[in-house]
Amino acid sequence: MAKYLIDVVETYRVDQEFETESLIDTAKQAPNYELVKHACEKKEVKQKGEVVDEYFVVKLVKRFNNPKEPTDIIHIDYEVQG
Repeated sequence: MAKYLIDVVETYRVDQEFETESLIDTAKQAPNYELVKHACEKKEVKQKGEVVDEYFVVKLVKRFNNPKEPTDIIHIDYEVQG
């Protein structure tokens, strides 16, 4: 029995709002998958009720295969750079 990767959800933290738009635009243009959903949320870090920092969380849902008729076997390789 073959296993087919259908969707992947990636969650990123970025510092500036313009970076969220760039990340989403890049994902929309990628040839290896279809970007089926994306979301962006602004987060604030507070200390004693005062905002001391803010960042943005971007979620991308990438579709690699049609769930009803998958055709491609996908291998994902994550590389960690510390």
